[in-house]
Amino acid sequence: MSFITSIGVGIPAYKLTQHEVKEMIPQLFPTFRTKMGRLLPIFDHSQIEERQVVVDKEWFIEEHSFSERNQLYIDETIKLSVGAIQECMTNLKVLTHEFPLEHIDMLLFVSSSGISTPSIDAYIMNELPFRSDVIRLPLWGLGCAGGAMAISRAHEWLQANPDKNALVVSSELCSLTFQKDDQKMSNLVGTALFGDGVSATLMIGNESEQRSCIRSNVPKVRSTHSHIEKNTLDIMGWNVTNNGFEVIFSKRIPTLIESIWKGHVDHALQRMDLQSEEITSWILHPGGRKVIEEMKRVYDLEEEHIQYSVDVLREHGNMSSTTIFYILKRWIENGSIEKTSVLSSLGPGFSSEVLLLEWMQMT
Repeated sequence: MSFITSIGVGIPAYKLTQHEVKEMIPQLFPTFRTKMGRLLPIFDHSQIEERQVVVDKEWFIEEHSFSERNQLYIDETIKLSVGAIQECMTNLKVLTHEFPLEHIDMLLFVSSSGISTPSIDAYIMNELPFRSDVIRLPLWGLGCAGGAMAISRAHEWLQANPDKNALVVSSELCSLTFQKDDQKMSNLVGTALFGDGVSATLMIGNESEQRSCIRSNVPKVRSTHSHIEKNTLDIMGWNVTNNGFEVIFSKRIPTLIESIWKGHVDHALQRMDLQSEEITSWILHPGGRKVIEEMKRVYDLEEEHIQYSVDVLREHGNMSSTTIFYILKRWIENGSIEKTSVLSSLGPGFSSEVLLLEWMQMT
């Protein structure tokens, strides 16, 4: 087993309210001028009040090459990742003492909103005092499911190496993928949803000598399960063009919650001989308003079961893979005693990741 111990975040410098974004839409999407009265409610009904981004709002009005945007992605990801890692390692709300980077044995980096070779984890290792023999595992292209999948892969490695420790870093700077020339509905929806965020998550193996640094009630990964639904490749993702990443969103996504996601969660619960009524908290990637409402409906969830998913969506927007870490951070730090949680995200493919977490009081 492994423990999800501490989470730090990197908050971008600029804040955009949903009202500000909405005011910019006629200028950003001139082809939709005659439809604005019908389309602007997308922003009003998103349940997003604000999000943070790495550029000011004037940046979106100007033209930018793919090369320029991707270099911004690299520079800002490195900077914000360093800050998130430092917060994670010194978070005395959940740690008894600062966790030295020298004790990290695996660095897993997950992202889908920019590209880099060497991968970003190599840049991070040159900025901070990691050991040179740290195992690196970059993951790319998993979209919103990437955060949950990264936790699963780190957990599996820690099961095989229970005396080790892993650090999962996620960076999604979705604002930098915006393309003025992309006048499709998917881009408009993405503009209503996407925000930027970076996170760093410390995971400790069951036999690690550093277990003693855990202060609070923390989740232990009990099991993981992955699912990919074939013949659904067009549901979500990027269309990679000469100009960069064009977002793909299908109207079918909310309808797949009951037909695919619920079946996957039910299967994961059955494998552990659990009923949905035994789950005390649901740590769910919200995706967007319709997605989280469907998740709530199919399991008849109360607001308190998913409160932080709703809160993070409202305060930060959809940060793709990073979103789940912002949500999990609140569950870990809120001080309540949970028992069993489902952590889940959906992504391109069409893929689903489900983890069962057991909360343990550390002494």
